[in-house]
Amino acid sequence: MIRTTYIYIIFSVFIAIAPWVFPESLITIINYAGLFGLVSIGLVLLTGIGGMTSFGQAAFVGVGAYTSAYLSTVSQWSPWLTLFVGVAVAVLIALALGSLTLKLAGHYLPLSTIAWGLSLYYLAGNLQFLGGHSGIRAVPSIDFFGITIGSGRNFTYFVWIFVGAAMWLASNLLNSREGRAIRCLKGGRTMASAMGVNVPMVKLKVFVLSSVLAAVSGWMYVHFQRFVNPTPFGLNYSIDYLFMTVLGGAGFLPGAILGTGIIIALREWLVEFLPLLFGQSGNYETIILAILIIFMLHRAPDGLWPQLIKILNVKEAPKFTELNVTKEAPLERRNVTHFNGESLLVLEHVSKRFGGLQAVNDVSFQVKAGEILGLIGPNGAGKSTTFNLLSGVNPASSGKVTFLGQDITNLESYQVAALGMSRTFQHVQLLPHLTVLENVAIGAYLRCEAGYIKSMFHLERDQESQIISESLRMLKRVGLEKHAYISAGSLSLGDQRILEIARALCSDPALLLLDEPAAGLRLKEKEELAKLLDQLRKEGLGVLLVEHDMDFVMDLVDRIVVMEFGEKIAEGLPEAIQNNQVVLEAYLGSTES
Repeated sequence: MIRTTYIYIIFSVFIAIAPWVFPESLITIINYAGLFGLVSIGLVLLTGIGGMTSFGQAAFVGVGAYTSAYLSTVSQWSPWLTLFVGVAVAVLIALALGSLTLKLAGHYLPLSTIAWGLSLYYLAGNLQFLGGHSGIRAVPSIDFFGITIGSGRNFTYFVWIFVGAAMWLASNLLNSREGRAIRCLKGGRTMASAMGVNVPMVKLKVFVLSSVLAAVSGWMYVHFQRFVNPTPFGLNYSIDYLFMTVLGGAGFLPGAILGTGIIIALREWLVEFLPLLFGQSGNYETIILAILIIFMLHRAPDGLWPQLIKILNVKEAPKFTELNVTKEAPLERRNVTHFNGESLLVLEHVSKRFGGLQAVNDVSFQVKAGEILGLIGPNGAGKSTTFNLLSGVNPASSGKVTFLGQDITNLESYQVAALGMSRTFQHVQLLPHLTVLENVAIGAYLRCEAGYIKSMFHLERDQESQIISESLRMLKRVGLEKHAYISAGSLSLGDQRILEIARALCSDPALLLLDEPAAGLRLKEKEELAKLLDQLRKEGLGVLLVEHDMDFVMDLVDRIVVMEFGEKIAEGLPEAIQNNQVVLEAYLGSTES
């Protein structure tokens, strides 16, 4: 068994000796693999991990290239100064485009990226001060500490230093508080919002970061080629970047380099040898590459990197373990302790309509500190819809919701979470490929503030240490500490529900919303859950509980609210609810017959 660290070392040695032993043609392939690899690293963050498909990355490469070419030739600026200007221009364009296009969902997002990618491409071709379709020539080379980066061999070290730095920064980011938020973008956005993550802002940040990497690639490209025209920045190249990323493994940073190297090497080889078979005319390499990519993706849908590490029996070094805990100081509490009986949550005549469907109608109740309130009713009664109204997933159509004295009726989920409300879900929402410990750590998002810069440069170690310590404490509290370092997807459904509770508790809430937490639990597990909830109640936490197991509910809760067809039909102590004829006819009686 080998570790990924060894693969990185071997690859670094290969790059170090390549300019001394390989012919110029192979050096060119290595250089282009580095240039395109930078763009693919951004696409791993944006598409493979963030779940946002973009066909416009080549346009951002063009932004970096054209900005530097124009300023360094016409205005005679230093190439290094043009790097910062090019990145700044790419950031401004990404902010403008991202704020518009990232709100779109489904196929509309990739279609919109095609539109603005084509727009930037044709804009460059029609602006005469940028040389039109003829482009800009005589772009100066880059000087690096007195060394002119002019030859392909010098450029190899230059470009791969940037690639190595990008890999290190991106890896640090993904293994941080902000990185866990990025990982939630693909299949866990509702959950992330409930944990306090501003999902639209995270999407925009990732989009901007990927555009920066593309712009840096364009800057190096233009000073390597010393010439630029619109051709390398069109839609075809954006599609190539996506192919490279997906082929290597869109969810893995090393896959960006692997896929890029394979595609570039294959294309060069096919361009050289196919004309010997089919004659000089025709772009046969494109056809052959398309067939090969389809075949490879059919056999390895997650890309080649996961297959490679499986074949080589590679094991990644653990990055999120108890050994990383170096600071004993616990995370600061976000919420003060509330006195038992103090009102936490108040619903006043709340209703929710979906078109012509009245899902919740004129519902009023309150949850107090130090109590467990049960919300019961038959399937379709409106319980989960009510949960979504309280946690900001769906705004109420009418009425008012107050939490800790603040009107939250129209707040977003992440804003509600920031006030001290946390929840679990009827259908478990976890990131199955992450460890149990990492899933719990998502709940601590609001309890730290380290952003992208600190995370990328690994300056958030103290906070990460505190997050790990707190996450382990929550796992011990719910009895899952022995599963801390296995993938969350390998847990049983019952343990996954308990894991959701640990994640919610890690946010240090004042009010906890539990949606069917006992579903899938065995008797002993239900007893342990009841003990945990009773302890939380004694600590002054408010709990709103939706559950179908009546024995579990009646033995645990302080009060009960009963709903049917979106309306509240009863409220009171468990004994009173059990003897309420309306409730018996609507719900309890039907379960006993």
